[in-house]
Amino acid sequence: MKPTRFRWTLAVLMFSITFMSYMDRVNLSVATPMIMQEFSFSKVEIGLLQTAFFVGYAAMQIPGGMLAEFFGQRAIAAAAVGWWSVFTSLTAFAGNFTSFAAIRFFFGLGEGPCYPSMNNFIYRWYNKAEKASAASFLLGGAWVGPVFGPPITVAMMLAFGWRSVFVSFGVVGLFLALGWWFLAKNDPRKSPYVNAAEAAHIDDGRDFAADEKKELAPWRSFMTSSQFWAIGIQYFITDYIMYVFLAWLPLYLMEAQGFSLQKMGVFAAFPWAALCIMTFVTGFASDKLIASGVTKHKARTFFGAAGLLVSGLALYMAAVSHDTTMNVFWLTVSLGSLGCTFNASWACCIDIGGKFCGSVSGWMNFVGNVGGVLAPTLTAWIATNYGWQAAIMATSFSAVIGVVAWFAVKPDVPLVLRKVPLTVSETTKV
Repeated sequence: MKPTRFRWTLAVLMFSITFMSYMDRVNLSVATPMIMQEFSFSKVEIGLLQTAFFVGYAAMQIPGGMLAEFFGQRAIAAAAVGWWSVFTSLTAFAGNFTSFAAIRFFFGLGEGPCYPSMNNFIYRWYNKAEKASAASFLLGGAWVGPVFGPPITVAMMLAFGWRSVFVSFGVVGLFLALGWWFLAKNDPRKSPYVNAAEAAHIDDGRDFAADEKKELAPWRSFMTSSQFWAIGIQYFITDYIMYVFLAWLPLYLMEAQGFSLQKMGVFAAFPWAALCIMTFVTGFASDKLIASGVTKHKARTFFGAAGLLVSGLALYMAAVSHDTTMNVFWLTVSLGSLGCTFNASWACCIDIGGKFCGSVSGWMNFVGNVGGVLAPTLTAWIATNYGWQAAIMATSFSAVIGVVAWFAVKPDVPLVLRKVPLTVSETTKV
């Protein structure tokens, strides 16, 4: 029987959902000039609004992963997408700093469970040789969002005002939530669109009985593991750098580089396009290397550490560049190289977490988004007091910490070692 390929149809849907998630996030940063003008918000106040989102987002990472493991990724992901879409639309009706902050906080709570539950979906729906490739769809959609977000948002703002952006994207998100609920079953064998051959391919090499058993992650063991802390620390740095781009790239290009609103809408997309491309390239290359016999430790660690190293160096070059073209070039190289690190990070959560990859993903993304909480406000404070060059250089130096942390992740060593049953001959010897 020729296997169906429905899992890749769901990968496209997963791509679409994460695409919308980042469209919704980047909209505030693109609309920042208009919102600042209308409400007389300062840079620090805008940074605090970004931080409000990340506080809610980070708070739901670990609970979101645990809920997905216990109740299934279908219900948790659909609820998350629906929740954040409602609050995306409500952003259009905010009238002061307090209402903006409250809406952004609840928007963050809704997005929190999305990525841990999606990574749990990847663990359950894809063959062991397809994990990094599937993770590329999870992350690729996220990075395409900021590619199209700035020009689409600018065009809609100029035509209909900034409020139209949030209402429109919120409605689209509700339709995606319904699509996930009806198509993405918890068990691929129960999907009417998956035949027996595809189900057998997905389950090849899995310990089915152990994976299907409902149990909570062993957090006491996790918290004493150097791997567990290392994957969180490196992601703190990775997310910190990325969120500096997400929160401040549009305003940086306008204030520090003198771009117009329309020009910013085009050039702000370049770094995100590079990030998307490198995420997919890394995913396929990583799976190919591992299939050819390269260890997970070498493949994942190389991509993870190299991505951060290049990102930091390129960001420093952008900070000292006095030419606008070279500035955008180095910013593009910097954010693009993080695609190597992002893909390796999420694939490693599956490698070391196994059936508990939702919890491990939630932990990693929680620690990463502590960086997201700090990045907007800290960068705004440095830029306000010392200038944009100092803010960008401070961000570039942080990459060193992430590079060092990667060598303690050890993707070849699972956090929870499964007991292997004794063979008949071994039982006789005992």
